[in-house]
Amino acid sequence: MAKTALSLVPLHRNDLPVDTVDLARFLLGKYLVHDLPEGRVAGRIVETEAYPVGDSTNHAYPGRRAFNGSMFLERGHAYVRLTYGVYNVINVVSEGEGTGAAALIRALEPVEGIEWMRARRPGTKPRDLTRGPGRLALALGIGPGFDGADLCTGHGLWLGTAGHAPTPFAVTTRIGIARETHRLLRFYVPGSPFVSGPRKLLSGVTPASS
Repeated sequence: MAKTALSLVPLHRNDLPVDTVDLARFLLGKYLVHDLPEGRVAGRIVETEAYPVGDSTNHAYPGRRAFNGSMFLERGHAYVRLTYGVYNVINVVSEGEGTGAAALIRALEPVEGIEWMRARRPGTKPRDLTRGPGRLALALGIGPGFDGADLCTGHGLWLGTAGHAPTPFAVTTRIGIARETHRLLRFYVPGSPFVSGPRKLLSGVTPASS
């Protein structure tokens, strides 16, 4: 895991695909960054999960509610949701304003501010600091106050790119849900030790690149 500062460029809203599935693939290899008073924490996105329009597991499926209002913002905003009454998770809103869909960030490769991540998750193995949506939100200091935050500003909590070539990816079934588990809507970077979930599920079809 790299410990030196990265040269990152903020992602603009126009950089983000509108379609939810396309956005989930696009986010692989990009960076989630949180600029804290004590320093920057950042991780390379290695796993995402798409929750498109019409999907019964999409939190916006029942329509706009008080808890899911941020899902109906412009793409590139954050939807932060408490799950199991314990863990916050962060999604990137997709589609057009008023629609209601998002891509869940499931796992990161820690690359900057690792000492601050360890302070939030003491005793955790380096591989497990940000392997899973609840773990990464905790390690990066992402709480409910970031629900609705604009991730395209280049400050605070934001999405960035290092300008590398497209990231190869694989696709498999989603995990952590009770319905529509057969759908191939979880995307990950093949071979990354930071991808979450059972290893036996990471055997999906591998397209050429994102």
